[in-house]
Amino acid sequence: MMVGTPTNGRARLAFSVVNGGQELCLTSTPTSIAGSDCGSIEFTKEDVEALLNEKLKRKDRFNLKVSPSFSAVKEKCDNMVEYIKKLKLCIKWFQELEYSYLLEQKKLQDELESSEIKCSEMEMIVKKKEEELNSIITELRKNNAFLREKFTKEESDKLAAVESLTKEKEARLIMERSQASISEELARAQRELSSANQKISSLNEMYKRLQDYITSLQQYNGKLHTELSTAEDDLKRVEKEKAAMVEDLSMIKGELALSKASQDEAVKQKDAMVNEVMCLRREIQQVRDDRDRQLSLVQTLSDEVEKCRESAGKYCEELDEMKEKTNELEATCSSQSIELRALQNHLAAAENKLQVSDLTAMETMHEFEDQKRLVLELQQRLADAENKLMEGEKLRKKLHNTILELKGNIRVFCRVRPLLPDERSSPDGNFISYPSSVESLGRGIDLVQNGQRHSFTYDKVFAPEATQEDVFVEISQLVQSALDGYKVCIFAYGQTGSGKTYTMMGQPGLLEEKGLIPRSLEQIFQTRQSLQPQGWKYEMQVSMLEIYNETIRDLLSTNRSTPDVLRAENGSPIKPYSIKHDASGNTQVSDLTVVDVRSAREVSFLLEQASRSRSVGKTQMNEQSSRSHFVFTLKIYGINESTDQQVQGILNLIDLAGSERLSKSGSTGDRLKETQAINRSLSSLSDVIFALAKKEEHVPFRNSKLTYLLQPCLGGDSKTLMFVNISPDSSSASESLCSLRFAARVNACEIGTPRRLTNTRH
Repeated sequence: MMVGTPTNGRARLAFSVVNGGQELCLTSTPTSIAGSDCGSIEFTKEDVEALLNEKLKRKDRFNLKVSPSFSAVKEKCDNMVEYIKKLKLCIKWFQELEYSYLLEQKKLQDELESSEIKCSEMEMIVKKKEEELNSIITELRKNNAFLREKFTKEESDKLAAVESLTKEKEARLIMERSQASISEELARAQRELSSANQKISSLNEMYKRLQDYITSLQQYNGKLHTELSTAEDDLKRVEKEKAAMVEDLSMIKGELALSKASQDEAVKQKDAMVNEVMCLRREIQQVRDDRDRQLSLVQTLSDEVEKCRESAGKYCEELDEMKEKTNELEATCSSQSIELRALQNHLAAAENKLQVSDLTAMETMHEFEDQKRLVLELQQRLADAENKLMEGEKLRKKLHNTILELKGNIRVFCRVRPLLPDERSSPDGNFISYPSSVESLGRGIDLVQNGQRHSFTYDKVFAPEATQEDVFVEISQLVQSALDGYKVCIFAYGQTGSGKTYTMMGQPGLLEEKGLIPRSLEQIFQTRQSLQPQGWKYEMQVSMLEIYNETIRDLLSTNRSTPDVLRAENGSPIKPYSIKHDASGNTQVSDLTVVDVRSAREVSFLLEQASRSRSVGKTQMNEQSSRSHFVFTLKIYGINESTDQQVQGILNLIDLAGSERLSKSGSTGDRLKETQAINRSLSSLSDVIFALAKKEEHVPFRNSKLTYLLQPCLGGDSKTLMFVNISPDSSSASESLCSLRFAARVNACEIGTPRRLTNTRH
C-alpha cells in the first residue's frame, strides 16, 4: 500500500532495507524540485514504518558501569547521523509530496470553479428557454381567447337564425288562422251554392279560362316542388359540412377543450333546427294537401283564387328569404372552416415549436447533468487529495517528532491571538505575516519592526483564526505519551495579555472554548476507558500549585484556618514548601496536596477550585492578569494484568505569568513587587535556556523556584513543548519580537532523548 502517489510521473524506487544498514539508491535524477536530494525516491508505508521502528543495535545502552571505547562511540554517532540523514531525506520527500498534493488540490479547485461557472451559464440558458416557452404559451392563450370570441360570435349568429325561424313559425300560425277563415268562408259559400247555380251558366266560360289558369298553377307548383327538393339537398349538404366542421373542431387539443362543449351544444341546436325543418316539411305537405283540396274547390271558389295567388306570392318571397339565409349560412360555414384550418396550422406550428423547445430543454438538462457529475467527480478527487494530504501530514509530523525526540530538542508552538475591539492595528498594515512557501507553510512567522523584517520558524504556528480544537489536535499525541509512560511538560510563555491562560484553561462555561488542560484530561480518561479491554488499569493523582513572589502555594489545600502559618492577601495559608528531585528524575514538593481522581468531572471541579484560589490582579495591560505561575501535575500509574507491565507517566501543564514592562503596566505597591518577582523568574528561565543552548557545564536551575521546578522538563528525559503566545497589537511589537527570539533559543536547546518509565511487576 502506497503512502502517497506522485503526480508528476516520477519513476518509483523502493527504499533500501534500513535495518540492514544499506545505503539509499539514487539512480534517477530528481525532477520535482530543483536541488532536492530525494526528488526521484518514493517511500512505501512499510519503509517508513521500518525507519520509525528501527532501533540502534547498541550493546550495554543503559549500562553505565561499562565505559565504551572511542571507536564504538564514533560508530554509534555515525549510525545516529546516518539514521538522522535518512529521516531528513524521508521528510524532504514528504514535503515534495505535500507540495504536489497542494498543486493538485489547487488545480482541482480551479476545475471546480470553472465547472460551477459552466453550470451557472447552463442555468441562464435554461431560464431563457423557459422565458421563450412562457411567451409561446401566452401567445397560444391569446389565440385561444380569439377563438373563443369567434365561437361566441358564431353562437350569436345561430341565435339570430333561431329567431328568424321563430318568426317563420309565427307566419305559419298566421297562415293557419287564414286557412281557418277560408274554411269558414267555404261553408258560407256552400250555403250560397244554391243561389249560385243560377249563375253557373254564365260562369262556364269563365271556368274554362280558370282550368287553363289551373294548369299553369300546377306547372308553377311542380316548379316549386323542384325548388323545394333542391333546397332540401342544400340543407343536407349544409348539415354534412356542419358535421365535418364539428369533427374538425373535435381534433383541436387542450386549448379548445372548453369550446368543444359549446360546439356540442351548437350541434344539438342544429339538430333542433333540422327537426324544425322537418316539421316545416310536414307543414308544407299539409299545405300541399290543403292546396289540393282547395284546387278541387276552385270551381266553386273563383273569387278566392286571387287570395290564394297572393298567399302563393308570399310563400315565394319567404322561400327566397330562406334561400338567402341558407346561402349566408353556407358562406359563414365556409369562412369558419377556413379559419379552423388556419388555426389548426397555427396550432401545429406551435406544437412543433414546443417540441423543438422540449428537445433543446432536454439537451440542456443532459448537459447540466453531465456538468453536475463532473463537479461531483472533481469534488471526490479533491476530497481524496485532501485525505492523502492529511495522511502525509500526519506521517510527516510523526517523522518530525521522531527526529526531535532523537535530537532531544524542546518543541515550540507559536500562537497569535486575535485583535481585541479596543486595540489598533499597525498604520502600515499588519506587522505580523505568515510565509506561504512549502518549507514554511504553517511553521513560519514574520515580524516587521522599524522597517526590518524578522523571520522565525517553529514546529507549528497558529494564526488568530485557529480554534482551541485546532490547537489541541496538534498536541493530542504528546498528551497520549503520558499514558505510555513518558514525562510530558507543556508550558505557555508570553507577555501579559497575549492569551496564555486562555490557551491553557479556556473560557469557563463555553464548551467550544475549553483550553488544553480540560481537553487533555478528557482525552486521557477516554483513552483509559478504551484500554481497559486490553488489560490496562490506571490510577491517577492530581496536584496544583502556584509560584507567587517566589513562594509556592498549594491551590488544593483545605487547611486555611491554621493560626501559626503565614497567610496571603486572599487568606490562603503559605507553607514552607520545598522542591526535591530524586535520582530517577522525579520531582516532589513537600506537604503538597495530592488528590486521587477517577473522572474528568472530578478534575474539572478541582480546576475550578484552583482558579478561585489563584492570584489575579488588574493592570493597565490586562484587567485580569495572572500574577503567579500556575503548575498542574497529573501522575499516571498503569499496569497491564495480562503482561504484568507497569508504566509511570507524568503530565505537567504550566501557565506562566506574563512578562511586562513597568512603563506600560503602571504597577505600583504590591503589583510592583509581583511584576518584579515575575520578571526575575522569567529572567532566570532565560538564563537557563542560554546555558542549555551553549551546552555549559553549569546550568543555573536553582536561581528561582520556577526553573528549579522545571529542571526535569528542561534538562532531563521528558517530552517538552512550549507555547509562545503573541499579541497582534502594534504597540506590543517589541515585546512580541523578544518573545519570538526567546522561543527560537528554546527550540534550539537539546535536553536529551525522552525515556519511557516502564518495568515488569514481580
